[in-house]
Amino acid sequence: MLAAIVAWSGCARRKRPRVPIPARIGQAETGVASWYGDPYHGRRAANGKIYDMEQMTAAHRTLPFGTWVQVENLANQKSVVVRVTDRGPFVDGRIIDLSRAAARAIDMIGPGTARVRVVVTTRPEDFPETGMFAVQVGAFRDRSRAEDLRRRMEALQGSARLVQREGSPVMWRVLVGSEPTIEDAEALAERLRADAVAGFVVRLDEGRP
Repeated sequence: MLAAIVAWSGCARRKRPRVPIPARIGQAETGVASWYGDPYHGRRAANGKIYDMEQMTAAHRTLPFGTWVQVENLANQKSVVVRVTDRGPFVDGRIIDLSRAAARAIDMIGPGTARVRVVVTTRPEDFPETGMFAVQVGAFRDRSRAEDLRRRMEALQGSARLVQREGSPVMWRVLVGSEPTIEDAEALAERLRADAVAGFVVRLDEGRP
């Protein structure tokens, strides 16, 4: 009887898994945007659908698929509303990757990048109540270099993995961690930075980083 009570109390004290917080209407971030077209046009995006660079879409690292955001080019105050359908950009210092059509709408095709303000305008109707987040610490065309970094991260953190991003050229991304919330992943990124490892948070969707 005592053993049963002890077991029950141990379960009662067990913390419930933390649930990712959905994007908030009006949530905003400022940073550098880029755009992507060929060779990704006609290929499958991270949400499982075919990417069409002439549609008003974008790639974001952490916002749920189906989220609509307004992107304002801070250099000319032109703005466009796009739907998140893909993951990226996987280049440090950038916050969103626009389709070619969206980039054209805010005069970003020529420069290739622009400083923008991104504001969430509409949340997806079926926001998933589960999700996982990781920290990307590197991306390489050379798989051997990516594997070297993966081994170093594994020695430092206990686990790390490679994820292949299809395209031309193929990129190998090095991911560390598998956290239930953005906050947990940001904390992991801070710990990595304390060990002189730069990285940024990315969302994992249904096993497809």
